Amino acid sequence: MISVEGLKVEFGVKPLFVDASFVINDKDRIALVGKNGAGKSTMLKILCGQQKPTAGVVSVPNDCRVGYLPQVMILQDDTTVREEAQKAFADITKMKERLDKMNQELAERTDYESESYLALIEKYTTEHECYMMMGAESREAELERTLTGLGFLRSDFERPTSEFSGGWRMRIELAKILLQKPDVLLLDEPTNHLDIESIQWLEQFLAQSSSAVVLVSHDRAFINNVSNRTLEISCGRVIDYKVKYNEYVQLRKERREQQLRAYENQQKEVAEMKDFIERFRYKATKAVQVQQKIKQLEKVVPIEIDEVDNSAMHLKFPPCLRSGDYPIICDEVRKDYGAHTVFDHVTLTIKRGEKVAFVGKNGEGKSTLVKCIMGEIPFTGELKVGHNIQIGYFAQNQAQLLDESLTVFQTIDHVAKGDIRLRINDILGAFMFGGEESDKKVKVLSGGERSRLAMIRLLLEPVNLLILDEPTNHLDMPSKDVLKEAIKAFDGTAIIVSHDREFLDGLVTKVYEFGGGKVKEHLGGIYDFLQAKKISELDELGRKDVISPSRANSQSVTSELPVRNVGLETSSEEDHSPALAKALSYAERKEQQKRRNRAEKAVKESEAKIEKMEQRIKELDELLMQPENASDMTLVTEYTSTKKCLDEEVERWEQLSETLESIISN
Repeated sequence: MISVEGLKVEFGVKPLFVDASFVINDKDRIALVGKNGAGKSTMLKILCGQQKPTAGVVSVPNDCRVGYLPQVMILQDDTTVREEAQKAFADITKMKERLDKMNQELAERTDYESESYLALIEKYTTEHECYMMMGAESREAELERTLTGLGFLRSDFERPTSEFSGGWRMRIELAKILLQKPDVLLLDEPTNHLDIESIQWLEQFLAQSSSAVVLVSHDRAFINNVSNRTLEISCGRVIDYKVKYNEYVQLRKERREQQLRAYENQQKEVAEMKDFIERFRYKATKAVQVQQKIKQLEKVVPIEIDEVDNSAMHLKFPPCLRSGDYPIICDEVRKDYGAHTVFDHVTLTIKRGEKVAFVGKNGEGKSTLVKCIMGEIPFTGELKVGHNIQIGYFAQNQAQLLDESLTVFQTIDHVAKGDIRLRINDILGAFMFGGEESDKKVKVLSGGERSRLAMIRLLLEPVNLLILDEPTNHLDMPSKDVLKEAIKAFDGTAIIVSHDREFLDGLVTKVYEFGGGKVKEHLGGIYDFLQAKKISELDELGRKDVISPSRANSQSVTSELPVRNVGLETSSEEDHSPALAKALSYAERKEQQKRRNRAEKAVKESEAKIEKMEQRIKELDELLMQPENASDMTLVTEYTSTKKCLDEEVERWEQLSETLESIISN
């Protein structure tokens, strides 16, 4: 499909990569791997035609459609989610307009026997067949299936895109690209703005897609599940491995070990030949053998060993000023967006030196509480920031806020103060921006390099409270490990918002779970939390919880929220406490217990119905993913009606839950 020959790209003196040659075939699922700054994003831009190489040729057939999702893009704000997603069908819409025009002309004309009329019929028939083959009749079902798969609710479809965060609008762009069904999909870090459930849906979609895929991602599980081939960019070379990512890691290790052994054996043989030549060079009786050895030595082709890029980020947070004993205290904190409650009754205390995690599904209120702590948005309740607290805040979009017209050095020089300015080059070198790298413009940096640069800005002034919102986005595996060790060694307090279980393991000592408008504290590390929840992955959070409208409306960052089922666990002993016995007669208590039992039964029955419908929707999703079922209107109709019934049952569940809460509180 796409052929690459002798590709070379230079930024400054040192080439990014040289003599890169490979072919992208049908059904290829290629993982493009390498350290941050190796040239992965640049390669994708060249493949889609957005950037020209210094040398080499990229051949793309004229009829090959390429879909490209960059890390950062300009997004529109003047449409609804549905209208923006429908732009993916622009070609089909234009074709429909042409068909309607031809159909009207056929109806108005009366020269049925003329050649032009017959030609018009033939043209209409051909284009109509093409229109049907493009799946035009099922496009709305595909649109809804794709948007819901990426985490949107049906109630979100008619909302303006301006109400959503940049991450959610990137999901819309991803949906548009997937709906276009290009021949080649180029995806640059598509998982950065997805929760784990959406990542799993995307895995399944790509596995069943007929498109070739070239993928850049630092999510090891994702690229391993999707890929069947790996292209590595390392030390300026592109090496092709015809295996998935996990197998590539093992093959690369074995290949290098074989090369090292062969190289050592060759060097031993060369040394022996040289030793023989030097020893008998001037001995007449050995002249023939010496000449033979010289000829053998000239014919030796040196064995090349794959270079290993051992450059690594060295990160250490500077010593910080001692803060008060309790950096953050929340008491009955509540946040509303209009009539919608993001969370309420949030009461928590974070002690000095603690490393805590904020976890929960996307849109459950984690970033919202961070913004409350930062004082960026209003809230109700009491939130105290402790004595002598100096906050260092790393937001998800921090890297996108850098001035692209500046160089790396200028970016840091503009914010550095005092003696620290004398050590800018040392700091940049520690973050792999040494030498000519510091003269690069920000606009040519990869997403990972921008994240590193944004992290340097955070380190310039000592802080004693770190708030890191998805800090591992755009960081490769080695850089994640370095950042993790630096946070562990940090002598201040840290709040980490992350979905990355491996990153949080061994780092945090307390977990705050966001869900259902509540924030629940769990003591211990991330695995203690998962074990207590009886789940094995953070992506299972909320799967056993019933979807409530409060959670359903939480899908944008501008209306984030969190989850907890109503207090069904209240023990029966509470109903027979001495205080209650004095207030109520025996008959009244008996009647109240009956009402509560009926309410609990109704809630459980509703939960069972919802679970059953969710399971059926999941089954229908899997069926509709299959190409042969894409135009099966029976399945589409069942999917639509089941979704409608589910929405109605969720509303009923909330009403029943409120009734039960009222009974319990009384």
